[in-house]
Amino acid sequence: MEYQAGEYDVAVVGAGHAGCEAALAAARLGMKTLIFSISLENIANMPCNPHIGGSSKGHLVREIDALGGEMGKNIDKSMIQVKMLNTSKGPAVHSLRAQADRKKYQREMKHTLELQENLEVKQGEIVDIFVENGAVKAIKTSVGAIYKIKALILATGTYLKGKIFIGEYSQESGPDGVSAANELSNCLKRLGINLVRFKTGTPARINRRSIDFSKMEVQKGDAEIQAFSFDDDVKPFNQIDCYLTYTTKETHDIIRQNLHRSPLYAGKIEGTGPRYCPSIEDKVVRFSDKPRHQAFVEPVGLDTEEMYIQGMSSSLPEDVQIALYHTIPGLEKAEFTRPAYAIEYDCINPSDLKLSLEYKGIEGLFMAGQINGTSGYEEAACQGLMAGINAVQKIKGEEPLILDRTQGYIGVLIDDIVTKGTNEPYRMMTSRAEYRLLLRQDNADLRLTEIGYKIGLISQERYNRFLEKKAHIENEIKRLKETTVKPTNEVNEYLMQIGTTPIQTGTKMAELLKRTEVTYKNLEQIDSDREQLTKQEADEVEIQIKYEGYIKLQEQQVEKFKKLEEKILPQDIDYEQIKGIRIEARQKLEKLRPHSIGQASRISGVSPADISVLLIYLQTRGEENKSKK
Repeated sequence: MEYQAGEYDVAVVGAGHAGCEAALAAARLGMKTLIFSISLENIANMPCNPHIGGSSKGHLVREIDALGGEMGKNIDKSMIQVKMLNTSKGPAVHSLRAQADRKKYQREMKHTLELQENLEVKQGEIVDIFVENGAVKAIKTSVGAIYKIKALILATGTYLKGKIFIGEYSQESGPDGVSAANELSNCLKRLGINLVRFKTGTPARINRRSIDFSKMEVQKGDAEIQAFSFDDDVKPFNQIDCYLTYTTKETHDIIRQNLHRSPLYAGKIEGTGPRYCPSIEDKVVRFSDKPRHQAFVEPVGLDTEEMYIQGMSSSLPEDVQIALYHTIPGLEKAEFTRPAYAIEYDCINPSDLKLSLEYKGIEGLFMAGQINGTSGYEEAACQGLMAGINAVQKIKGEEPLILDRTQGYIGVLIDDIVTKGTNEPYRMMTSRAEYRLLLRQDNADLRLTEIGYKIGLISQERYNRFLEKKAHIENEIKRLKETTVKPTNEVNEYLMQIGTTPIQTGTKMAELLKRTEVTYKNLEQIDSDREQLTKQEADEVEIQIKYEGYIKLQEQQVEKFKKLEEKILPQDIDYEQIKGIRIEARQKLEKLRPHSIGQASRISGVSPADISVLLIYLQTRGEENKSKK
């Protein structure tokens, strides 16, 4: 029995990491917003490893925070271990990673949603979407409630026709045994939306009491704790240890002997899995020359004995999983609390989206997260934030917020999936960002807070603090470039003491700081005029001065990039009528309808020669339009 349940501006389907950010953004921007979850107990669930950040993903979390999102604040409340990765390399690839208390992370995010003004949190399954004149008008739940809406954001994760595999066993299900969303998948097909099958997986969980940690390497957190949110100040806490162990020859032998029982190798799984996060059976087959693989043993939370075995995802039968885990040092007597499983699910081809994450064929329909073919909590959250913002912009009749590849990893991710599509679950990596020296995790606030403030997600109070920080950094860099250090005996003795060569003439403080051996902190002894900066400010000053030459080179590259991005391609172009473009390029351009020459140049199958023809066409069209006026 159907009934009218009310009218709203924005509805969000799915309350995982994408859905939470989307709903919070829409509500905070003044829209009357609804968010649905099949189970409220699964809001912000971490069905895979309960950690946030890591290589390149830490960049995304910092960018989400700078724009006014919630993920950074939420992990700061619930972290149980934190460390900065890649510190032996340059600052472009430094990435913060924190192990979370899984239940606390969920609890804190659920409560944040419940307290948010303009937002209603509901348990329910959406089974139908009503579209009129090519635009979203309403949605219906499984119990017949119809909600009229102006925009819809689908953030369904792995629930669309989700199917769990453990060896020969399979069951229609979402993560952690929660019901799959079968009806919605059928609805999307009726609306003419093309769906593909992807898969992902998760390792077994082990009871801590059954693990012999003496056979493993201890992995401790950093002594100096850093927050994800630029607005937070995390106080020191007792960090929980993680551990590292390795597979053995016996482990690999058991896997090889039982490959025929793996649904992946038996052909029962149709979906494509993530290349950069393969199952343990995939690793053994694809990297047969490697004698061992890492297995990280990490806590799931403070109030549970469950441990997560990172690097050991699998779809092998449970008895095989137990046997192979027992061959790993420290896990010889491991007791399973949950077996590993693979999950297969429906998602779209993201090249069917605009850069705003709105579906090209239906006005007001936005998509975010794993439904767009991505993997990872952070990748999902940043899409949710952008979809939430752009749904509001759509309702207001304003231009969408689109970050380009020079502005953030978020821009790189969305441009990649929309422009190139993806034939496997997409994972963010630092190597995907051409301008990564400019897109560091330490300067995400300097790059994006202004945008977050203008859009309305950064408060005036926070914005004022940001301006103060920015001024401190700029003033200190200016002072260091203008301050001369004289070559006194005292100065030279100190320079030799810190491992660098003495100076013969007066030298600018900034030039000293550019030396590899010299840090901003150890210059303090010969720099009595400096202002007291926060650690964040001091780190930023040091990075900007030390890498000034490289940064300037990359800024020049950015200028060239922006020239192509500024050449907008009218959406009424008939590419079939443009002579000189190759057939393959014409077909790709017609299908994807790129926003700019820059985006067109990144489409697979569009060559530099095709771009030259497009540039000539744009110039000719512009001249013709001028002559008509």
